[in-house]
Amino acid sequence: MGLGRVSLTSTLALALAACGGGGGDSQPGAGPIAGGGGGTPTPSQCSVRDRQDWSLAVLNEWYLFPDLLDTSVNPAGFSDVQSYLDALVAPARAEDKDRGFTFITSASEEDALINSGSSAGFGVRLGYDQVNNRVFVIEAYENAPGLTAGLDRGTELLAIGTSSSNTQTVSSLMASGGPGAVINALGPSDPGVTRYIEFRSAAGTLGGESIVKADFALDPVSDRYGVRIIDDGGKKVGYLNLRTFIVGSADADLRDAFQTFKDQGVTELIIDFRYNGGGLVRIADLMGDLMGAGNVGQIWSKTVLRDSKSNENSTTPIASAAQSIAPTKVAFIGRGGTASASELVINSMLPYLGNNIALIGTNTFGKPVGQFGFDRDVCDDRLRAVTFKTVNANDEGEYFSGLAGVVPNTCRANDDIFTQLGDPAEASIATALDFLAGRSCTAISGGDLRSAQSTGGRELLQPVRPNAAQYQIPGLF
Repeated sequence: MGLGRVSLTSTLALALAACGGGGGDSQPGAGPIAGGGGGTPTPSQCSVRDRQDWSLAVLNEWYLFPDLLDTSVNPAGFSDVQSYLDALVAPARAEDKDRGFTFITSASEEDALINSGSSAGFGVRLGYDQVNNRVFVIEAYENAPGLTAGLDRGTELLAIGTSSSNTQTVSSLMASGGPGAVINALGPSDPGVTRYIEFRSAAGTLGGESIVKADFALDPVSDRYGVRIIDDGGKKVGYLNLRTFIVGSADADLRDAFQTFKDQGVTELIIDFRYNGGGLVRIADLMGDLMGAGNVGQIWSKTVLRDSKSNENSTTPIASAAQSIAPTKVAFIGRGGTASASELVINSMLPYLGNNIALIGTNTFGKPVGQFGFDRDVCDDRLRAVTFKTVNANDEGEYFSGLAGVVPNTCRANDDIFTQLGDPAEASIATALDFLAGRSCTAISGGDLRSAQSTGGRELLQPVRPNAAQYQIPGLF
């Protein structure tokens, strides 16, 4: 059984139902461990039992919490690899340290996602309100089938069917089968799959369209609202909405955004991570560089492995970047789905901003740990295993309960899905502007501490077994 680790490390895409966590980029110890093995698999090589045994070997050597592995569980009692992994890490899950972060996925699908920056589907992110049995679009990707058909932020899905003559109302689907019934009605995320969707726009306009799923670009920074210069009483405030860290093209998007901020003389920022579940560590490091003018060479973050792998520990300094600025005050917008690389950026900024930093919205997810990707090419398996934790320059990083108890200032704010992202009138952005201007706000209370992937009374719609894109970008359809 060969072990191989790709040059991808930490990220997160959490799921609501015991799924989770993603990959990253070359961080500590890049390079192969012992070869991945190629060629045509034999039945025994890629049997469930063989894949389970390979997964156990990886965890026994690399898992960050070796004392929290239940190696007594019998693999024969599980019909798939993921269920076995869930049982192995159950003690860590019980201590809130591995909430679906260790998982098996397709190496080829994940690599395609990172390298191509595209996926297949309608190109929307969905949230649901189970109390009222409603489903809403919370975000729509440009040049994707959904937005073209009229599905944008704030649109409510009313009915779903394979044609206009056989639709089921969303309320009945939710009442009978919960969010899973809606997911099933939406169909697989394959190009060519067609669904007839009746909907009501944020403005109240009713519509119905047959929408064909297709490949679409996962643009990390929206061309519509991703970068804004907001005039707040004559003061220029830079607004950046980063959808995900997982797409490699985020590098160029972020450099362009900060060049705009630099050209405009911006020193106060709103960084919107409200739906950002994480992604490539190198993109998180780049954000440190772009906000690190004046701190070049100082510590951005430290990566710490289990004691037996301490030779893999590393420290990442802030590097020089032509587009960098020196922000004096930053408001980060976050919610229950804000995790991993997003939290790394916020935590790593704490030593440099002191009291001039705030978390706006609700508490974040709480994932100060990351994964290496272990590949077994012969089976197209990639095991994402929790292998390290990250801390900032002050060695702070145990925020498993979220960042609300760590960031010096917090302001509770709703996610107003009926107002477009980037609009200064949107509830979270307006509250962020209040903090930057020194106006008062209501702190995030104990009752707001880490919850599920909440979007202001709505949870992100997520399959029990998400595909590679949904692992990284929860709620994506």
